[in-house]
Amino acid sequence: MFLLYTEIKKEDIIKSVETAVQQRGCFIVDVTVNAMNDVEIVLEKEEGTVDWEDCAAIDAVVHATFDQDVEDYSLTVSSAGLDRPLKVFRQFLKAVGTQVDVKFKGGRRLVATLTGATEDAVTLEYTALEAVEGKKKKEKVQHEETYSLAEINSVTPYIDFK
Repeated sequence: MFLLYTEIKKEDIIKSVETAVQQRGCFIVDVTVNAMNDVEIVLEKEEGTVDWEDCAAIDAVVHATFDQDVEDYSLTVSSAGLDRPLKVFRQFLKAVGTQVDVKFKGGRRLVATLTGATEDAVTLEYTALEAVEGKKKKEKVQHEETYSLAEINSVTPYIDFK
C-alpha cells in the first residue's frame, strides 16, 4: 500500500513564513525539504539570539498554512547555532568583530577575527609565529588578509573553552 501525500516546496515554505520571520527580527538561513517531507527551517536573529518563542511562532505559521494530514510533513524550526557554518551574507555581517574558525579547501585551518565581509569574500585578522630576518626566535606577526569564499569550505563561530 502506498501513501500519497502532497510534496511541500521550499519556496512555498519561505513565502509562508517571510513576514513572521521579519516581524520577529529574524532572517532565514536555510530551509530544507527532503523526499519524505521532513522540513527544517533554520533562523538567525539580526540582534541577539533566536529563542524558543521565535521558533514556536514560526512553527505555528507553518502549521496554520500547511495541512499536516494532506502534506504529511514533519517540521523542525531551529536557530543557526554556534556549531553550524555561516551560510548567508547577513550571518557574516553579524559575525564581523568575532572570532571564527575557517576551513580552507586543501585542508588549511585558521582561527581569526572576522574584520569584514562582502558577498564573495571575507577579511580575516590573525597572528602567526614567523621567522623574522635577523632574529633567532620566531615572533608573532599580525596579518589582515582577504580571502575569496571560493577558497573556503566553511566558516564557523569559534568557541574558546579556555
